[in-house]
Amino acid sequence: MSTAEETAGGEVQPWAEVTPDAARRLLLAAVEAFAERGYHATTTRDIAGRAGMSPAALYIHYKTKEELLHRISRIGHEKALHILRTAARGEGSPTERLADAVSSFVRWHAGGRTTARVVQYELDSLGPEARAEIVGLRKQVNAEVRGIIEDGVRTGEFDVPDVHGTTLAVLSLCIDVARWFNVNGPRTPEEIGDLYAGLVLRMVGAKDASSRS
Repeated sequence: MSTAEETAGGEVQPWAEVTPDAARRLLLAAVEAFAERGYHATTTRDIAGRAGMSPAALYIHYKTKEELLHRISRIGHEKALHILRTAARGEGSPTERLADAVSSFVRWHAGGRTTARVVQYELDSLGPEARAEIVGLRKQVNAEVRGIIEDGVRTGEFDVPDVHGTTLAVLSLCIDVARWFNVNGPRTPEEIGDLYAGLVLRMVGAKDASSRS
């Protein structure tokens, strides 16, 4: 998977791999429209208009509105998985890897808040086949975080009676940042990432969690 990124509208957008340019413009327009109006309230005419194109031009690149959402969701989930997998399989103790995973995941949801809202909250708008693919990617995301927590329990660094429930809580905490983060707010994505890393380390009972406060 390409990890190339580009800044657009103040957000980090992982769409550099989408070609040709017209297909990418339509994808970006769809992200903005879905985030603003919701998938079901958005029409293909809305998307084409935002991209400065005709509705007929959209169908050259995407057969349906759902195909657009599916591609947005797949690329977004693959990027999220790459972020977590890189942290989970990096060097360092479980405490260090969990802090890295959380801070990176939160930065992505804050820095790319518009994209992340669509990726994380429009799953039920997909048809059964597309939805099944995205659910599979979500299971891999879950497994990366769960694996770090299990490593910490095994080494005695973490005190977690319910690994499954704690994994869901950690992911929910990170994902929700996309819902409320304001680029004009008092904290940067990096600051929020560091804050949440400290919160999660305390959540799992990490012995040196205080060092992240």
